[in-house]
Amino acid sequence: LKKLAKTADVMVETFPPGYLEEMGLGYEALRKLNPRLVLTSITPFGQTGPYRDFKGPDMIAQAMGGLMYLAGSLEDPPHRIYGSQAYHSASVVAVVGTMVALYARELTGEGQQVDVSLQESVSMAMETAMQTYDIKKEIRRRQSRPAAIPGLGVYECKDGHVFSYIVAGSGAGWDVIVDLMDSEGMAGDLKDPKWDEIWALVSDIRSLLALATDREALTARIEQLGHVDEVYAAFLASHTKVEIYEGAAERRIMIVPVQTAKDLVDSPQLAALGYFADVEHPELGATLKYPGAPYQIPEAPWRIHRRAPLIGEHNSEVYEKELGFTREKLAILKQEGAI
Repeated sequence: LKKLAKTADVMVETFPPGYLEEMGLGYEALRKLNPRLVLTSITPFGQTGPYRDFKGPDMIAQAMGGLMYLAGSLEDPPHRIYGSQAYHSASVVAVVGTMVALYARELTGEGQQVDVSLQESVSMAMETAMQTYDIKKEIRRRQSRPAAIPGLGVYECKDGHVFSYIVAGSGAGWDVIVDLMDSEGMAGDLKDPKWDEIWALVSDIRSLLALATDREALTARIEQLGHVDEVYAAFLASHTKVEIYEGAAERRIMIVPVQTAKDLVDSPQLAALGYFADVEHPELGATLKYPGAPYQIPEAPWRIHRRAPLIGEHNSEVYEKELGFTREKLAILKQEGAI
């Protein structure tokens, strides 16, 4: 490791804080060998503080970082977000921190240790929850349907779900969608003129404030909104995602499909961008589809051309060519299980 450190620009490690120091491989020891070295350390809670020695896989980091509290419906307990999001967040933060350290090295000539905490990385993904508490002393609630307003939220359809970004009774978009529902005989009573008066009351702030002291009127308004939501949901449930999306786009209404992995692979937009790359895997005898770059840089394009290295695939290049080990020594290390 010390030999590698002498010529490396960056080293990345995920050992518990203090472990490398115990091995005589802490950053202070490594920088004596290479003052320009950047060491990026990724741990659950960082290199300092009362939790530095605590273990913390993805689920722990999501909980301790606050993100889990915002996930799921208000009626349910907090949920772990699918897909090891704490690890992904920390990876992105580690890349950014490492690049900043490399740019700083260009100015100072010296490297430094980048301390990345899963907990901190996750806490950055809480939207405005931190600011809401700091300014208003209010804790953001999780909610699967924003404000429970008809037309705003996730709805089921024939082959999955769509996200509707329309506020019932507000603006031309709602009138257009009601006309579309009516053309298919699915608007129910939503074309009745009585709704004009109801929407006017809902949009008037003074009328809304008055509901706080009029339980009977409040109950009636909730029932009315619930009825609208049922009619709207029934209409969406009678169509496929594509039918809804294309019809909405044609009318400039914001209703979009909640895409699955298959939907993304088949997406004409991502295909036009050349997002996916087909990569050969000789060991599997197959070609796999990989996500590509999430950005386009015409003057510096990059694509994935080969699969990830197998474990130990480049031992010869690293140990023999880089470190000068003999083939015999490499064989001994492999026999002893060191590599």
